[in-house]
Amino acid sequence: MTRFPDLQLDDDEGIDRKALKQVRARFLTINTGRLVRALEGLPSRQQPVLTLLPLLLHVNHPLLPGYVSANTPAGLTGFEPADEQLAEARRLTRSFVYKPARTHRDEPLHGLYLMGSLGTLTQADSSDLDMWLCHAPGMSAQALSELQRKCALLETWAASLNAELHIFLIDADQFRLGQRPGLLTSDDCGTAQHFLLLDEFYRTAIWLGGRTPLWWQVPVAQEESDYEGFTQRLLNHRFIKAREVLDLGHIDHIPAGEYIGAGLWQLFKGIGSPYKSVLKLMVTELYACEHPHTITLSRRLKQLVHAGVTDLDRVDPYMLAYQRLEEYLLLRGDHDRLELVRRCLYLKVGKPLSRPPRQGRKSWQRLRMEKLTQSWGWDEHMLRKLDERQGWKVDDVSAERRILVNALTHSYRFLAQFAQQQQVESHLNPRDLNILGRRLYAAFERKAGKIDFINPGIAPDLAEEFVTLVQEERPFGERRRPWSLHRGNLTTEECHSHSPLKRTWELAELLAWCRHNGIIDNATRLTLHSGESDLTVFELNNLIQSLQQSFTDRPDTVPEAVLLSPAAPREVLLLINVGVDPLYQHSQRNVYLTSDRIDALGYAGMRENLVLTLDQITLNSWNELHVNRFEGANALLDCLCAYFNSLPSSESEPLPRLTIRSFCRNRAPLIVERVEAVFEEVRTAMLREHRTRYLLQIQQRFHMLDRRDGKLNHTPLADRDSLLMHLSALQQEWTPLSLDPHALEGDELGLILPLGRMGSIQVFYRQESETARVYVLDERNTLWSQRLPFHDEHTLLAPLQRFLNSIHRRQSAQVPIEADRIPRVEMHYFQVLPPAPQRAQHLERRQVNLPLETVPYYAVQAIVTATKTGRRLVTLYCDHREFSELEYGPLLYREVARHILARRRTGERYRCYLTDLDLLHLPGEPRPHTLAYLTLKAELEDALNQAFEAV
Repeated sequence: MTRFPDLQLDDDEGIDRKALKQVRARFLTINTGRLVRALEGLPSRQQPVLTLLPLLLHVNHPLLPGYVSANTPAGLTGFEPADEQLAEARRLTRSFVYKPARTHRDEPLHGLYLMGSLGTLTQADSSDLDMWLCHAPGMSAQALSELQRKCALLETWAASLNAELHIFLIDADQFRLGQRPGLLTSDDCGTAQHFLLLDEFYRTAIWLGGRTPLWWQVPVAQEESDYEGFTQRLLNHRFIKAREVLDLGHIDHIPAGEYIGAGLWQLFKGIGSPYKSVLKLMVTELYACEHPHTITLSRRLKQLVHAGVTDLDRVDPYMLAYQRLEEYLLLRGDHDRLELVRRCLYLKVGKPLSRPPRQGRKSWQRLRMEKLTQSWGWDEHMLRKLDERQGWKVDDVSAERRILVNALTHSYRFLAQFAQQQQVESHLNPRDLNILGRRLYAAFERKAGKIDFINPGIAPDLAEEFVTLVQEERPFGERRRPWSLHRGNLTTEECHSHSPLKRTWELAELLAWCRHNGIIDNATRLTLHSGESDLTVFELNNLIQSLQQSFTDRPDTVPEAVLLSPAAPREVLLLINVGVDPLYQHSQRNVYLTSDRIDALGYAGMRENLVLTLDQITLNSWNELHVNRFEGANALLDCLCAYFNSLPSSESEPLPRLTIRSFCRNRAPLIVERVEAVFEEVRTAMLREHRTRYLLQIQQRFHMLDRRDGKLNHTPLADRDSLLMHLSALQQEWTPLSLDPHALEGDELGLILPLGRMGSIQVFYRQESETARVYVLDERNTLWSQRLPFHDEHTLLAPLQRFLNSIHRRQSAQVPIEADRIPRVEMHYFQVLPPAPQRAQHLERRQVNLPLETVPYYAVQAIVTATKTGRRLVTLYCDHREFSELEYGPLLYREVARHILARRRTGERYRCYLTDLDLLHLPGEPRPHTLAYLTLKAELEDALNQAFEAV
């Protein structure tokens, strides 16, 4: 090979003009060779795009593609079309006649360059044509607009020839200062990569017309030490004519922040297309490791050319990159990632060496890859496996995914550590690193319930023609039997000798995995071995169809704005009783229940719960698919809480789309309808109030859903007594209570509880033979109840009304009276009809008016205080006579009973009621509410009436 001396400076003569011309000639030789390779590598239909583009930009002709107007900027500096280009133009329009530019002023377009993979080892039929069109500085806005329109028309014309063309307009002066509008390649991440983009341009660009890069003729030593001064001497002393060169700047130092930005971008791209990104990502890591003394690939290219190397294979940009990466990884002993880099390069080149060439002769790319793979020690089996990647299925894809994920996560950790070490926060917002971390987390992180996505751009189609679904034997010590998926149409016995594609504990998780990864499609044929489950082919087919119809709006890329917020559910599929017959015992006996009670949560006379299991499949805003299983006595309640607690806290965010399905053997439509109603009722109740309660009955048990601080909580209550006790618990504030329509059917509580009103006291009673059950809903919607003797309505309610009036007067006396509003608590009275033990059907409003007392009633007042130790002290006043524990001690209630009985004319021992009660209230403490008074009233009355029996 002919070698030329490096460019030298002479102290007396200055710069060697001959050497300058030689170096430019070497670059032009390489340029011509790469252009030939680029044209040969393009499909014949696309070749006219690359051939004609310089001419179409050089002239404005109404019949040629891209014409806008005669005023559109045109004219490439120094461009003279070749005969082939003129002939190609005449094929488009015979009337075309080329007219050379009259003056240099008629050439406002300074240079046209093709950059990227064309003309390199990795050129493929699908490669984009990224063009940099450099124009004169200071071009008017109107001229730029017209030029942009022309470029858009040329891109459309290229698309008609199946070529993806992108033309980027560049002002070299602004670019040199780091000022550029938007993207400059179809794989560009923006202004954060100025020097790295320039590095890529200098090592991959093919000059198509106009001025050649000034950078070509600047020695590496001068570029590092005095680029500006050296280039000024070249131009000022006319070693190079200014109109022959274009200066886009140099790469003496790359800021650390650019490595982070480039790495983030390639990691982002690598989530969906890992093979394409690994090479660029590894180059970025290599550069960062050498920082601040990075030897860029463009510098290595220049060193070779200035040293006289013009062999296209040796200066191929991707061969240079691979060789640098091989040196880097071998030095670190990282053979695993080196093998990955080799696979990425092989797949990017796209020449299947295990098959004969399509056109009968071997391309230069194929010949080069044959030498490379032989030096790597790859055998026929390795080549065949990579060449059959289009047909890879789950096994191969899963193994490859592990390697790719390890490489991507390694690079992420490296970038994060590099950013911390170099303290590049000022160059790069840490927010970008965190967003990328979330992207990687969403795409690759394993966690409980999450369905792995195993095919991030590895193989085009994982769908299987035949699969077998089988419920396996129960593992030792386990009550559950797992499910497994096998390739092919297998018998139960054959499944034992084949490794499954996937094994999970629950069927819904396995089917969701198949849906998420495209293992089963409409053409897949299934064989089912259902084991001990109640799964039928009908149910299985409908489950798969439901999964295929769901999650169809999943975006390919999660927008950055979405990643700023925590993941929130976007679509939820709820599958009920998967593989479970809710009436199994009856089905086994061939017995079918008929009843007017069709509530799926309390079905037929035995009030059976038909909702036994729920599988919640959720696609969230980060494109993650999760499966949660709920089973057992509280399955529906646990599912409700999990669902509502996963909703976004902001009311402006949309609620997820909820789909509920069941295909079980018995009552599936009834079950779906009931669960849909429950979810809708709870949603309505939860969204209506910040703090609320919802009562649901399943079988004979009750369940209180309570929303506090934005979270839904669940309290199971075993029976009616437990429910009463729960409802009587102190409420710190008014809390509304909603009832499921099927809860407490025929029970007076079902009529009473929905009537709670803020600031209102409501009294209900229901006669039970010689007694009556009295209920009070207080101003905070707390329920108090007591069973009392019943003679008539007046004797039942009048003492209670006197007591409530007394404590209300006492409380209102402690509240300031506003000029326009007097504190007032409404009181309402109702009777539950019909009397027990019949089913409660309705409430009847009652007016309870105390008569004018011509003879004063016998007043019994209690005052309750406490000692410093917290012991309660009770003082009773009977018709204004004081009875104190200080005086009578434990005999207090007996003495009061004696006194009251002595005052009764007949000595009857009918029940005694408190007419007033005062509780010690310290300043600054919350005032006791009605429930506290009623609870203590009942306790004191019980003690007093028990004393009546003892006297």
